[in-house]
Amino acid sequence: MSSAVASGNLRLRHSLQRASSLIHPEVRNPFVHQLNLTTFDKMRIAIMSVTIAPVRLILVMLILLLDCVIAKIALGGLTEQQLATKPMKGWRRMLLYPLWLLGRFQFFLMGFHYISVKGKKATCEEVPIFIIAPHTTFFDAIIVFVLGLESSSVVSREENGKAPLFGILVRALQPVFVSRTDPHSRQNTVREIIRRSQPGSEWPQILIFPEGTCANRTCLISFKPGAFYPGLPVQPVALHYKTKPDTVIWTWEGPNALTCLWLTFCNWNNELEVEFLPVYKPNDEEKKDAKLFARNVRDVIAKAMDIPVTDHTFEDCRLMMEASKIGLPMEAGIVEFHKIMVKLGLKLSDVQEQLPKYAEIAKSKGYISIEDFAEYLKLPISPALEEVFAMYDRDGSGNIDFREYVIGCSLVAKPASNEKTLTLAFKLFGGEKGYITKEELVQILESSFTMADNEAEELFNQVDEAKSGEITFDQFKAFADKKPEYATLFKTFQELSEAESYQEQGNLNFDKDKND
Repeated sequence: MSSAVASGNLRLRHSLQRASSLIHPEVRNPFVHQLNLTTFDKMRIAIMSVTIAPVRLILVMLILLLDCVIAKIALGGLTEQQLATKPMKGWRRMLLYPLWLLGRFQFFLMGFHYISVKGKKATCEEVPIFIIAPHTTFFDAIIVFVLGLESSSVVSREENGKAPLFGILVRALQPVFVSRTDPHSRQNTVREIIRRSQPGSEWPQILIFPEGTCANRTCLISFKPGAFYPGLPVQPVALHYKTKPDTVIWTWEGPNALTCLWLTFCNWNNELEVEFLPVYKPNDEEKKDAKLFARNVRDVIAKAMDIPVTDHTFEDCRLMMEASKIGLPMEAGIVEFHKIMVKLGLKLSDVQEQLPKYAEIAKSKGYISIEDFAEYLKLPISPALEEVFAMYDRDGSGNIDFREYVIGCSLVAKPASNEKTLTLAFKLFGGEKGYITKEELVQILESSFTMADNEAEELFNQVDEAKSGEITFDQFKAFADKKPEYATLFKTFQELSEAESYQEQGNLNFDKDKND
């Protein structure tokens, strides 16, 4: 067996270890939307921008002002506590009917002339909750006017209730507000959903977008389980936007809100189909496991939409924003967080801590090449380094993205960075006597990793923070803790050395047998 075969077997073993899970999702980035306009589209937009679109905008804004006046009257004299605890009744509730008519007319002016409805809407007696997906745009608010403004309430971001003009309309719906920054908000939201959805409740049916953020409609991302904790029947509802080009999508990377709004105003007609799917009644297992319930309902909507599902979440969006702040491309922060959390047990803070370190290696490119990896470790490219790089590079692309880096740190670097591995490595560098000298480190790095003397000396000085001329085991371990990739490198080098030694021994035995 040659050293090449031994190396190949090592690569095969690493490949087999990672083949069964944590593979890349079918859709790697559901939070980007690139709008491709033809010459005809550009001509149409130019003409509409100086003719019909401005008229539409003026009329929509005038009606919005009237909406705000009606909503203000409906909410008059009510405290926030009263709005949160009891549904409006009597004349206040009756004022929602003109709001519904005006709101639907506004969407008509925006180009949504006719909304196709497929399937049958379930009654209050049948389901207390509608599950709406995919969530791709602020135009999704049109579903309120399909369901009936007077007979539905929503779950909405806290910020929406404070927005100028629109905020008072949102509050008139008496929504369940959720905060993305309050650590207790999730539990409070779940309790309120459970309270409002109980049989005999006076509250109207609740409509929920369980994805929690806007994506690009190429897949369904993870559903938040809040809507499924009551364990009651729900009705899945699929939104099919059919307008081309797709100007309505508003997600984290792509056209901004004003651009989406104006381009949609410039469409003569915006086509939407709302599909009411059969009522989904949870079984006993799903009643006990809200996350299972959520996944199964997501699968139903995904099948109706004919799109895949992924484990991306709003936390991926937060990582995208942080990546942008430190000079990386936004999409570099995407890790498919829900899967990372479930498979590796990592919290958002754990992943956030690794982002600056990744940026230090990847620089502004958004990925790590083997040259970047070698530069970071202050080592030349060698078979052992290539093996370690291959362990991180899960898709064999020749680059390590942030998702692969997070997985590699959890499954490759940290497990290797244990007391036994570090002790063996310390002895390998001449530490049997309790310390490693500069000469010993330079010699073995030169012979084993073909490292230049000046590079080896620079690495020694980094480890020898006390500048004593010697590296103790504690210093060696502290450095390996900061850069756990070294522990993996030591372990891989040891495995390759053993494989080559085995090959040499096999050749000697073969030659001996041949001579005999």
